[in-house]
Amino acid sequence: MQIKRTTYLSLGTNLGNKFENLQQAVDLVADEIGSVLKISSVYNTAAWGFESDHFYNICIQVATNLNPEHLLETIHKIELSLGRKRTSDKKYKSRIIDIDVLLYDQEIIFSKDLIVPHKEMINRKFVLVPLAEIAPNLIHPIEKKQIQVCLTNSTDDSNIENTYLKLKRPICLSEKFNYIAIEGNIGAGKTTLTNMIAEDFNAKIILERFADNPFLPKFYEDNERYAFPLEMSFLADRYQQLSDDLAQFDLFKNFIVSDYYIFKSLIFAQVTLQKDEYFLYRKMFDIMYNEISKPDLYIYLYQETPRLLENIKNRGRDYEQNIAPEYLDKIHKGYSTFIKTEKNLNTLIIDVTNKDFLHHEKDYKEIIELIKNVE
Repeated sequence: MQIKRTTYLSLGTNLGNKFENLQQAVDLVADEIGSVLKISSVYNTAAWGFESDHFYNICIQVATNLNPEHLLETIHKIELSLGRKRTSDKKYKSRIIDIDVLLYDQEIIFSKDLIVPHKEMINRKFVLVPLAEIAPNLIHPIEKKQIQVCLTNSTDDSNIENTYLKLKRPICLSEKFNYIAIEGNIGAGKTTLTNMIAEDFNAKIILERFADNPFLPKFYEDNERYAFPLEMSFLADRYQQLSDDLAQFDLFKNFIVSDYYIFKSLIFAQVTLQKDEYFLYRKMFDIMYNEISKPDLYIYLYQETPRLLENIKNRGRDYEQNIAPEYLDKIHKGYSTFIKTEKNLNTLIIDVTNKDFLHHEKDYKEIIELIKNVE
C-alpha cells in the first residue's frame, strides 16, 4: 500500500501569461506529484527582494506518495518543462515559474538540497496569505503556531492583492469513479493496464482468476467438448468474485479497478457455445447480470488482430499459442455489438494498437488523460 503524504507548495510567476503559467504548473503537479486537494486564490504581489514586474502567487495542498527527495526532483523537472532556466546565481530574478516546498506533513528536514519547513515562509506574506486561505489552522512544525497566527504576527508589510482569479483544480480518478472495469480481446493488455492504474492511483484491484480454471487448457485442445463447462465455470467464478470484492469497501484504497466485467462471459459464450447451450447459458447469465454492480466507467482496449497474436506469442502461455485469428475476430465483433447496444454503460474505447503503455510512459500518460477527460 502506498502511503500518501500531505505537502504544501508555493507557486509563483511574473513572466508571460502568468495565469496560464500557474494553471499549467498545477496540472503538471497533479500528473507528476499527486492529487491536488486545494488551490488558493491567485494573489498579485510585488517582487520580493528585487525590482521587477509583479508576481502571481498561489499555494496548493497536494497528496503525494513521493519522498521529499523525489518530490524536489520532480518539481525541478516541472519547472524545466515550463521553461525555467536554473543558474548558479543566487540573486532573485524574474521567472516563468517557481515552485517551493513549504511543508511536508509535520516533518522537519535539513538536507543539502531541501529545507522543510521552508526557512523563509513565515517571513513572506505572499506565502502566508494564500497558505492561510487554504490551511489557516495548520500547525507550523517549528513555530508550533497555526499558519493564521504566523500571518498575524508577520512583520512583512508587502501589499498583497487578491485577484479573485480561480484556477481549475485537476480532478483525480478517485473523485470521478468508484469502479472502473477494463476489458479487451485476448492479449490486448487489460491486466497490465489494470495493474498500472491500481499501483499509481492506490486502487483496489480485481483480477480475473483464469489461471485457476482447469477447463481452459482442455478447451483449447477440444473446443466443442469443453466449451459449456468452461463458460459456466467462468460465469460462476466471475459472479462470485465481483459480488464479493465489489461489496467489500477497502478504507485504504481510493477506488476499484478490474480487468474484466461480467458481460465478458456472454461475449465469449456467444462465440464458443452451440445454440441450445447458449440458450440455457443466457438464462443463467441474465439472473446474475442484474445483480452485479455496474462500473462507473467501462474501458474497452482495442487492438488489431495481428498485434493481439504477437502479444499472445510473446507472453508464452502454451495453451494460447494455437488461437486462430478468426476466433479473435469473433470476440472483437461480440464486444463491438455489446458496446453499441448497451446504452447504460459509460464507455470509453481506446485504440492501443500502436501504443506500448507498459514500456513507454508517454503512451501510458495519454491513456490516463483520456480516462480523466471522460464526463
